[in-house]
Amino acid sequence: MPGKAAVTGEAPSAMVSTVDDTRFAERTPQGRLTAQRGLYAGPAPIVSKDLYAELEWGSAVRERAGIAIEPASKVSGNTYFGRFPASYWQRWTDVTEVQVEAVVTGDGQLSVGASDIEGDSRVVAAEVVAGAKQQKVTLAAKLDKFYDGGALWLDLETEGGQSLRVEKVRWTVEAPEKIRPTAVTICTMNRADDCLSNLQALAADVSSLETLDAIYVADQGTDLVESRDGFEQVAKDLGDKLHYIKQPNLGGAGGFTRGLYEVAGHTETEHANVLFMDDDVLLEPDLVIRMTAFSNRTVNPVIVGGQMLNLLHPNQLHVGAEYARLNTLEPGQPVTHSLSTADLLGVDEETLKPNRQERRLDAGYNGWWSCLIPYEVVKATGYPLPFFFQWDDAEYSYRARGAGFPTVTLPGAGVWHADFHWKDWDEWHRYFNLRNSIITAALHSPFNLNLLSRVLVAQLVRYLLGMQYGLSATLIKAVEDFLEGPEVLRDGGVAAMKEIRRIRDEYPETKRHKATDVPGIASNDIGIINSAPRPSMQRLVLIKRILDRVLGRSRHSLGAIPIDEAHWWHVATFDTAVVTDASQEGVRVRSYDRAKMFDLARKGAKVIQRLRKEGAAVQEQYKRSMPELTSRDNWKRLYKL
Repeated sequence: MPGKAAVTGEAPSAMVSTVDDTRFAERTPQGRLTAQRGLYAGPAPIVSKDLYAELEWGSAVRERAGIAIEPASKVSGNTYFGRFPASYWQRWTDVTEVQVEAVVTGDGQLSVGASDIEGDSRVVAAEVVAGAKQQKVTLAAKLDKFYDGGALWLDLETEGGQSLRVEKVRWTVEAPEKIRPTAVTICTMNRADDCLSNLQALAADVSSLETLDAIYVADQGTDLVESRDGFEQVAKDLGDKLHYIKQPNLGGAGGFTRGLYEVAGHTETEHANVLFMDDDVLLEPDLVIRMTAFSNRTVNPVIVGGQMLNLLHPNQLHVGAEYARLNTLEPGQPVTHSLSTADLLGVDEETLKPNRQERRLDAGYNGWWSCLIPYEVVKATGYPLPFFFQWDDAEYSYRARGAGFPTVTLPGAGVWHADFHWKDWDEWHRYFNLRNSIITAALHSPFNLNLLSRVLVAQLVRYLLGMQYGLSATLIKAVEDFLEGPEVLRDGGVAAMKEIRRIRDEYPETKRHKATDVPGIASNDIGIINSAPRPSMQRLVLIKRILDRVLGRSRHSLGAIPIDEAHWWHVATFDTAVVTDASQEGVRVRSYDRAKMFDLARKGAKVIQRLRKEGAAVQEQYKRSMPELTSRDNWKRLYKL
């Protein structure tokens, strides 16, 4: 229905249509394929223009789609968004040359710079223009010396008396015979304003929409996106590309999988893509162009991941590429040589070189803040597991890798997402993190139960010493539910979410308070007591802290602890500790309770012992259930279609 969003669920009659209107089919390209655009400013004022183009000397006016350079000035595109990831294109595609096209007015020089694995630069193409008036300039660069690392970028320079305007910069490659259809899927749950903002960002960027056949919004909340004043206009702007779906809350897994489900049900080709995108990101629309173009030219289908930049610190890259240590339940591990929480405008403290990801990295998996999945992967491996959320992205990537589909995290394809370390670990979603990590380990690791048991015991001991009794109960429930077998995933996680919230509600330290309004404690009585350095003999300190707790001994009756000093060896010396929440928006009150500690220790020891004895048998249950759990029929049932 042109000019209207296609809607499923209980929608107003004026907006009702059906997703059957969209048929995904390959199309014949018109000319060369745009791999990325040359942009000179970000999508929002909080984003530094230096992430797009750096003024090395002189003066320039940097705008979103173009740049005006004053006399005796130089601007370099050797920046996060300015670089073309040549190493990744050489490794994963059959493209042998990339061209930089620009529309130029004035006088000056355009040159294509290149780097190698060490970050040393060279010039691979250059052209001087004089008296240009909207002249199209094309520079070519071969993709032949970047296998282990390196990138390409465009530099612009003027001499004294010269001025230069450059716009409509495009990095293009030879197009494939057919272009894959692509659908964006946004999963949202009571973040209506954030979701609407990203729809508006897509609608306002015509170039990125050219690569999209559909945009699915899976709205699982009660505060609906369609209730916002701007929704009607953005639905009109996006036209029949937008499909707004209301469905039960099945978490991130259920929201993102809906896009796979719809595309798979309405495609005429297996060569289709689904691009997952979080609702609460600050979107760089060029990410859509970069990821879809790369996917269109890979020799074999791969999962293409976008990178995450920290929203509260927009110059920071979360990680260049990551993997998970499955058997020890450790996600988010930076790949060797990967940048991690790196200031993209800063320098490496050891080498003093700019923070650029020169080395090509092989990722283990990619977060679903932005992640493109080819339909061939779905056909070969099935749909995501109904995990509700947490570890769904890692599990799917490792399953796909086992079927021959690796994950490539593409530099320069970035979105800004809320910083992870500003989220407190002691939350209800930790249940899903633990339970799903154990399931993933059972499916895709050696599943050494002795090692896994030691990991869980160590976690439980730290939580108990830190007076995190609700978090201890969360761990116990996660292991118990894993041992229940695949049936725990039957409803997609709805019952588990409700139950873990009920359990945690019984523990006071799971609740956040204002520092000036802590129940039962006068604000003026809470003073900061700092932690000693990390113990050099941790095992001896651990034994001492355990003995002190068992005997009810403490060093401090009351004190405040900053979140970065809330280590088990420090918290364990308090009767009551007022610990800053990771969000910095309040505090948690942890109080020693000997009875709770012993009760949870007994329950934990019992369930971990059960895991050692029963884990292998339960592992086989999950493996046998995989085809049914990841089937289209199972998701159809969960969606109540």
